[in-house]
Amino acid sequence: MSEHVRVAVVGGGPAGLTAAAALAGRVGGPVLVLEREAAAGGIPRHSDHGGYGLRDLHRVRSGPAYARSLVARSRAAGARVETEAMVTGWAGERALEVTSPRGRRTVTADAIVLATGARERARPARWIAGDRPAGVYTTGQLQQLVHLHHRPVGRRAVVVGAELVSWSAVLTLRAAGCRTVLLTTELDRPELRLPIRPVRTRTRVAAIHGTGRVSTVELEDLRTGRRTRVECDTVVLTGDWVPDHELARAAGLTLDPGTLGPRVDAALRTSRPGVFAAGNLLHPVDTADVAALDGRHVAAAVQQWLAGGVAAAGPGLEVVAEPPLLWVAPQLIHPGGPPPPRGRLLLWTAEHRRFPLVTAAQDGRVVGSARLPWPAAPGRMFRVPYSLVRGADPGGGPVHLTL
Repeated sequence: MSEHVRVAVVGGGPAGLTAAAALAGRVGGPVLVLEREAAAGGIPRHSDHGGYGLRDLHRVRSGPAYARSLVARSRAAGARVETEAMVTGWAGERALEVTSPRGRRTVTADAIVLATGARERARPARWIAGDRPAGVYTTGQLQQLVHLHHRPVGRRAVVVGAELVSWSAVLTLRAAGCRTVLLTTELDRPELRLPIRPVRTRTRVAAIHGTGRVSTVELEDLRTGRRTRVECDTVVLTGDWVPDHELARAAGLTLDPGTLGPRVDAALRTSRPGVFAAGNLLHPVDTADVAALDGRHVAAAVQQWLAGGVAAAGPGLEVVAEPPLLWVAPQLIHPGGPPPPRGRLLLWTAEHRRFPLVTAAQDGRVVGSARLPWPAAPGRMFRVPYSLVRGADPGGGPVHLTL
């Protein structure tokens, strides 16, 4: 069985739903959102606390209310949101293999937007030794367990990480009646000043112990090598994000070695004509409302493509992040062309700088420099004005960003 649509959006989170809402009714054909979960909305639908929607909806809502609003807006615009629909592969350049309880089929589209988001690395990917007891979760697993399935967790928790998502985990644990007894981070300082004590910095989880259920975690001080054990029955692994890039890899899209997501230009075009990407698939990870604004931004490029515009992220100037910067998104720019979403380059850093001086250089020449009034900090998205690279020579070499 096969179906053709004008635009297929893979992923029903903030980026995908916002893109669908912006495109439906404006592209001369159906807009279909394919979401693998039982309900659309992405991470916010099981993140039951406030702080969502400020930048895109200009009001603050809880995660579930924000998710419901985005779903309602996309459907009201005319998009079809199909849940429990897993895209398992590609059947052509712009053809998707879809599996759902309704059967298997091929969906072809004139344009495809990948908005598959990002996930936290689970325990096996973090190389944590020890036993394999119950009670070890990522933040997403914890929130689904508590807010969607209303299941109990433990009584004493250790949260691994000290950034924004770690605070989200603490709030979820509190809602479940579980006390956070410790936060740990391998960094020199917490990314946020959280109202939780104690916080152990320069500390890694060396092992998790327990028979049946977690009983202790073994912590190593990275300064001294000394190891101690903390009694707990729950461990939450937060942060350490990786994009859900399996479809992008299967398509053979050019991936960025820093973000591990698709390499895109300022219009969010990938290396394959008619295939676009948006949200935290590109920059793991930013807030939900910033991902939503990516979806709004990519809609313009999709409409341009459908009208016979530029096909793919062709030759442009490469933007390179130099240490301690780890990556930048987007990775390609076209001086004189439209800016990236919100006029910002998004970067990730390995070091803390309170008032960072950011310099953009090309072929040994400084093309832009600015001291920013906001910090560059590990575990937090670092935003740099696009104006820093506007003066680059379109015929020159890569633009290098340094702190």
